[in-house]
Amino acid sequence: MPEFPRDSVGLVTPETAHFDDPLALACGRTLPAYDLVYETYGTLNAEGSNAILICHALSGHHHAAGYHATDERKPGWWDAHIGPGKSIDTERFFVVSLNNLGGCHGSTGPTSQNPTTGHQWGPDFPLMTVEDWVHSQARLADRLGIARFAAVIGGSLGGMQVLQWTLAYPERIANAVVIAATPKLSAQNIAFNEVARQAIRSDRDFFEGWYANHDTAPRRGLKLARMVGHITYLSEDAMGSKFGRDLRSNDLNFGYDVEFQVESYLRYQGDTFSTSFDANTYLLMTKALDYFDPAAAHHGDLARALASAACPFLVVSFTTDWRFPPPRSKELVNALIRANKAVSYANIDSPHGHDAFLMPEPRYQAVFAAFMNRVARDQGLEDRP
Repeated sequence: MPEFPRDSVGLVTPETAHFDDPLALACGRTLPAYDLVYETYGTLNAEGSNAILICHALSGHHHAAGYHATDERKPGWWDAHIGPGKSIDTERFFVVSLNNLGGCHGSTGPTSQNPTTGHQWGPDFPLMTVEDWVHSQARLADRLGIARFAAVIGGSLGGMQVLQWTLAYPERIANAVVIAATPKLSAQNIAFNEVARQAIRSDRDFFEGWYANHDTAPRRGLKLARMVGHITYLSEDAMGSKFGRDLRSNDLNFGYDVEFQVESYLRYQGDTFSTSFDANTYLLMTKALDYFDPAAAHHGDLARALASAACPFLVVSFTTDWRFPPPRSKELVNALIRANKAVSYANIDSPHGHDAFLMPEPRYQAVFAAFMNRVARDQGLEDRP
C-alpha cells in the first residue's frame, strides 16, 4: 500500500455525473446535456447531514485533496485544509468538490464535443455565470442524495458561489464560508481581467477561439494572462521576500532576456499554465467573475439582496490581499449585519496576498477549524478535541 501523510485523504478517483435534463442558462441559452466531474472525501452519513461542498476559484478544479497517483508530487489544491483532523475534517464530514461547467478538467466546457456539430464547442460554448454554476451544483447534490449541505465553502471566485448558494437555495445550505472574496468586482479587477482576455484574444494562434481546428493554441497569450493574474495574487511583501531584486547571474546582461529571479518565476508560471489550461475556459471564467453582482437586481442594495439568506456566515479576508482587499469583505459583513444575519468575520494578518486563502496560515486555520467545529456540533456530529 502506498504511504501518504496521516492527515491525507489518500488516493482518490474522480467521478463523472452525466445529466440529460437541459439546463437553462442566464445568457438565454440552454445546455441540452452535460457532465460534471467531481471527487468526494469521507463518508456521507445515514441522515445526509454531514455534506460539505467545496467551490473552486478561477483556475481551480475538482481535485481539492488527496492524490490521483501514488507518485503524484503535489496533492489537491486545498489539501492543507481538507483531511482527517484538518479544518474540513473528513472523519466527520463528507466533502464534495467539483469542476464547474465551462471548465477544462473533465466537466462539459469549450473543449467538450458539441452534440449538435460533433466537434468541439470552442468559442460557441455559452458564457457561464455564478448563478448557472450553483444551479448545476444543486443538481449534483440531488444526484448524490444531499438535500442540504452542512456548509458550502469557497475562496475567491469560489466565495462568490457560496454567496449565490445562500440566495438561490437558502433552505439547502446550513452554513456559508466566504474566503478572500467580494460581492462584486471593482473596476480595477474588471480591468485586470480585460487585459488578460486581450492578451489571449490578440495571440495570432487564437483564431477567434477556433484554435483547436488549426491544431494549435494561443499559448503566448495565455502565458501573459497568467503572468498578469499571478502578480495580482501575490503581495508586494511576498514578492519582495521571495525574490527581491535578485539576479539569476551576478551581472546585468543589458538585454531583454530573463535577468531577475522574479522574471524567471513569472515566465515559468505562465509557461506551465499555458500548457495545462484552455484559453476559451479562461475567457469564460473571467467573464463569470465580472458579471457577478447580486445587489444589481436590488438597485445596488446588498443588504436587500441578502434578505433571503438564512444561514450563519464566516467571512475571512487577508491583510495583504489587494485583489480582493479586506474593505470588500467588510462591505459584505456590514450588509449581512444590516440584513440581520449571523456573521463572524476575521481579517488574517498574512504576507501572502490573495493566495493566502490556499495556505496553512496558523491563525487562519484556527478560525476556520473553530467555525467548522461549531458546524459539526450543530449537525450532531462527533467533535474533535
